[in-house]
Amino acid sequence: MAFDRQKLVEAVKEAKARAKPRNFTQTVEMAVNLKDIDLKKPENRFKLEVVLPHGRGKEQKIAVIADGAVAEAAKKLGLDVFSGEQLEELANSPRKARKIAKEYDFFIATAPLMPKIGKLLGKYLGPRNKMPQVVPPTMTNLEPIVEKLKKTVRIQLKDNPVVHAPIGTEDMEDEKLAENAEAVLNAIINRLERGESQIKSVYVKTTMGPAVKVER
Repeated sequence: MAFDRQKLVEAVKEAKARAKPRNFTQTVEMAVNLKDIDLKKPENRFKLEVVLPHGRGKEQKIAVIADGAVAEAAKKLGLDVFSGEQLEELANSPRKARKIAKEYDFFIATAPLMPKIGKLLGKYLGPRNKMPQVVPPTMTNLEPIVEKLKKTVRIQLKDNPVVHAPIGTEDMEDEKLAENAEAVLNAIINRLERGESQIKSVYVKTTMGPAVKVER
């Protein structure tokens, strides 16, 4: 690809250097601007889950919507669990449902509950690209899925020809952030009809810092 690893490292390094110190650890983000793409065509829009090789740099909040074996497995991992019965309660409290949709990064749910989740919580989770990862109701080991989700970012291309993605935090090593950026770029390129030629530009920045262009 035209964006080599060293160019990404240099952009990350500069973005971190130009960011003013804050009293919190800033996220490092990237913006990928696209060209020659007609977003009026549904087939050109996409939602992707990308596993970052070096993780997000911060803890992801994961909730499980389940009963029985899956609920027990989730509790053993210290995850917050919502039962099928609680779905009705949440649906009757839009404020609470919105809060939960915002609070958690990812949801895991058992397959039999998905129709109910879609009907009652879909309008809160869908727009945030947070519909649950589905698991069988008999699954007793959630650890592999949870560990993968902790390293996952969800990205989407919807109405504007730009894709935003967090690639880590400012306290991570430049090289690791660059490798995470590369993983996101490759996922986007693989999804584009004409691949890399449709990428117009790429920028890296911290949460409150200026954007730095990745040279090609």
